[in-house]
Amino acid sequence: MERGMERWLLIAATLLAAVGGVWGMLSVHRGTRSHWTVAWMGGVFLCQFGFLVMRGEQRGACPLRETGEILAYLSWALTLFYLLVGPTYRISLLGVFTAPVVLVFQAAALMPGMLSENPARVAGTDPWGETHAATSVLAYGALALAAVAGVMFLVLDRQLKEQHLKSGLFRNLPPVRELLVSLERLLWLGGVLLTLGIFAGFMMPRSASAAGHFVAATGVWLGYAVLLGVKRWRGLTGRRLSLGAVALFVISLGVFAFI
Repeated sequence: MERGMERWLLIAATLLAAVGGVWGMLSVHRGTRSHWTVAWMGGVFLCQFGFLVMRGEQRGACPLRETGEILAYLSWALTLFYLLVGPTYRISLLGVFTAPVVLVFQAAALMPGMLSENPARVAGTDPWGETHAATSVLAYGALALAAVAGVMFLVLDRQLKEQHLKSGLFRNLPPVRELLVSLERLLWLGGVLLTLGIFAGFMMPRSASAAGHFVAATGVWLGYAVLLGVKRWRGLTGRRLSLGAVALFVISLGVFAFI
């Protein structure tokens, strides 16, 4: 298939995420609940998957060799976990918060210089290295959705405290308990996947530059382990758990951006 076609799939995924986000926000503003957000995000997922498959065929390996590919893979993982969690826990409103994040990540991936026009084929791939990259970014998809759920909880909590009982957002309020349960489970899922990624990273041969990423990943893992440990053994309010999930994800993105 002609090179460059995969970029159009990513563009299509980005446009669908934009449409899904705008449509969802309009529905919330009207005080109605739109099931089309899930359908739009399903289309986003299929386009993302097509992009990754085509890019993987060109690379001959998991397409995680440059920043644009990592952002696209992260967006795919985020969409995947939304489709698994949102409808399951009756949190369709989560899609309204997820779509803009996917839009931002993919728009960044499409910026000039982020995706090479002719990706070089990878020779001599290491299984541990491939596992480390794939599971680590997949973990960040779960942790990103946990952060999105955290933002959603904080917004809804503020709505309740300010008694905006007639707002469209309040009328679409999901069961808060279900939202917190899904947030905590996403944190555990992301933690398990990140653990697998770190183990694979420990087993793979590492260069000096890769050592920095490994240390950073271990530091991020410790942060999430502390958050989950405190929640399990001492307890945390929903607000503090949400703030922790959002803060850790933002900090971890900042750390990896400068390593």
